[in-house]
Order: sequence, then C-alpha cells, then structure tokens
Amino acid sequence: MGIQEQTITGNRKSGARRLALCGLFAALTAAGAFIKITIPLQPFPMHITMQWFFVLLAGLLLEPELAAMSVGTYLAVGLLGIPVFAAGGGPAYLLRPTFGFLLGFWLAAWGMGRLCSMFRPAKLWGMLTVAVCGLAVYYLSGMVYFYLISNYVILMPVGWKVVLVNCCLATIVPDFLLCVLASGMALRMGPVLRGMGAL
Repeated sequence: MGIQEQTITGNRKSGARRLALCGLFAALTAAGAFIKITIPLQPFPMHITMQWFFVLLAGLLLEPELAAMSVGTYLAVGLLGIPVFAAGGGPAYLLRPTFGFLLGFWLAAWGMGRLCSMFRPAKLWGMLTVAVCGLAVYYLSGMVYFYLISNYVILMPVGWKVVLVNCCLATIVPDFLLCVLASGMALRMGPVLRGMGAL
C-alpha cells in the first residue's frame, strides 16, 4: 500500500472514529435526560439533569462542528417524536418555554468547542473557564426563550423576576458543579481519546 493510500485509509478511520464519538455523545445526552431531579415550580417545572454534563464533555472534547452535530442529532431525534427530552418529545416541544435550554445545549456545545480549539486549555482553570462560558450561553438561551415563548406565543405572561428565579437561581449551582466535574474529566479523557485516534 502506497503512502497516499495509507493516508486516505487513516483519514477514513479517523473520520469514522470521530463520527462514532459524536453519536456516542448524542446517545449519552439522551440518556442523561432520564437522570433528573424535578423542581415543581410554577408555571412550568424545571429539571436538573445529567444532559448538561454530557453536553459539557462534548463541547470540551470534540471539535466545534462535531460537538454541535452531537447535540443537533439529539435535538432532531427528540423533535421527531422520540421521548428523549426531560418531559417527552415531538415538534410541539418547540412551544414549551423550557425548550430554550435544549437550544442552549447546541449553542454552548459549539461555543465551547470553538474556545477549546482556539486556546487549547491544558489546566483545570482553563477548562473550567470554557465550561462557565458555555454555562452562560446555555442559561442566556434558556431564559430569553422562556420569556419570549411565555409572553408572546402561549400567552402565559411572566416577568423577568420569575424567569431569573425559575430559570437560573433554582438550578445554576448544581449545573456549575457539573462544570467542575466535566472539566476535570475532560482533562483526563482528552489524552486517552487522542491516543486512540478519536480526536
């Protein structure tokens, strides 16, 4: 086998590994929806789930496009009707005020992947900084979507105070702790996956 053929074969294997890793994170994110704590708030209950943990790992470990693809695949499966979201699935989920957090998964995964590809964090504080940036994007998306859908689409008016309490203060501490956990795990997993040729 010539050098060119070896290179092509190697690139194909590497691409297959990356796609497999992307699919794995999509499946883990879906599984994370079932590991949850429900907070019975009004007008809509909020959920603390392990989804955010797996989105963090995807964003911190994968290239930005693959990180976004893994979350995008998960969202597409849920919107097609497979009950992989914390409260079910289907296209009507777009009208739930909390869908903004799922959209935030996608934005945060791409953003964290982009920051990691730019700065290559090699220490815990660097990884955690990227994770906290992702957390900010995730919460901003969720809060804005919650406010807009509640007030202008389903006509169940809520003020920013309710949005702040329900969509941020009630869940941000455990989500930050997941940022710390995922940052430490990403530092350990990165060299292993690179050694396997998966990154």
